[in-house]
Amino acid sequence: MSLWSEGARATPFASPGKGLSHLEAVENLKDWTRQRFALVEEDSIVVVEAQSDLPGFPPKETAIAFWSAGIRHHFRIFKPVESIGEEDLPPPWLKASLAASDGIACYCC
Repeated sequence: MSLWSEGARATPFASPGKGLSHLEAVENLKDWTRQRFALVEEDSIVVVEAQSDLPGFPPKETAIAFWSAGIRHHFRIFKPVESIGEEDLPPPWLKASLAASDGIACYCC
């Protein structure tokens, strides 16, 4: 049984499966990120959807992190992953500014 299957639960503490449409949305977001920032196949991309209880923030947000040439980049989109479109990603010329700075702790992604 696949980890991504609807009924797959590894432990009693595992979250319920989010379904095929969620997985497809995550894969689309990874593909758009790879294309937008000219990433090669070996560059890793991580997508995390999280609940937010901070005042003024939307209930769900999506954090995207990727590593290119050994440098970690990250950004957040204040939408659930299934609501994100390609137009929501930052423009390619912002890639350098998305790089994580040394010495700055980022709790978000």
